[in-house]
Amino acid sequence: MGVAVSFQRVRPFVLASVLGLGSFLGVFVQGAPVAAASGPPPACRYDDVTTRHTSTASWSKTLVDSIYKLPNHYVPSHLVSTSKAGLNGGGQVRNFVISYLAGMAKAAKNAGAGLRVISAYRSYSTQVALYQGEIRRYGETIAKHSVARPGHSEHQLGVTIDFGSAKNGGDVSQKFAKTAAGHWMKANAWKYGWVMSYPPNRTGKTCYYSEPWHFRFVGYAIASAMHDSGVTLREYLWTHYQ
Repeated sequence: MGVAVSFQRVRPFVLASVLGLGSFLGVFVQGAPVAAASGPPPACRYDDVTTRHTSTASWSKTLVDSIYKLPNHYVPSHLVSTSKAGLNGGGQVRNFVISYLAGMAKAAKNAGAGLRVISAYRSYSTQVALYQGEIRRYGETIAKHSVARPGHSEHQLGVTIDFGSAKNGGDVSQKFAKTAAGHWMKANAWKYGWVMSYPPNRTGKTCYYSEPWHFRFVGYAIASAMHDSGVTLREYLWTHYQ
């Protein structure tokens, strides 16, 4: 299951220059100790530590990043097509997400910022294929910066979507941020329980490049708290749940 897509993203070193991040490699600290939950999240590094909340019932609490991963066998239940939310059938999400997705999609469309789904749930095996494909094209050093390693993708949770503009075809890219849909999502998605996991200029906090198209459903309570506090999803989940 899952939707394999061809990612035509801006390559890491070009993107780092655009975002003013300098050397992205400098953000990662190899072998750094895991910080206590009472402090900030651990410094970004590549590791394979099983995340604390591995139950599919803990979808809103589960921290997945460059360090913490889901079990290989993690498969969310009751996956349904995004077409049930009035969008194109660009993949699947867990069924309880549909009503929130439909409400957001309708509001965006009414605002002249229609959405389309590029990718939604991706299984562990699908992520393996995507990651290996990226390695073949660009090498492992670049691949692990531009595509989450298997088990480390929020898409495996079944509550995450890569969005595109309904007016534009093609794949996910930084261009989405400049579309009406991208502007609308950045300003309003939190009102419907969705948050941008990797906002611009926060790579040191999120451990990933900015992805203005990548939104995760966490529910209104968490989304609202994040909006009010200005923290990233990784910081919020670490502080409150990890």
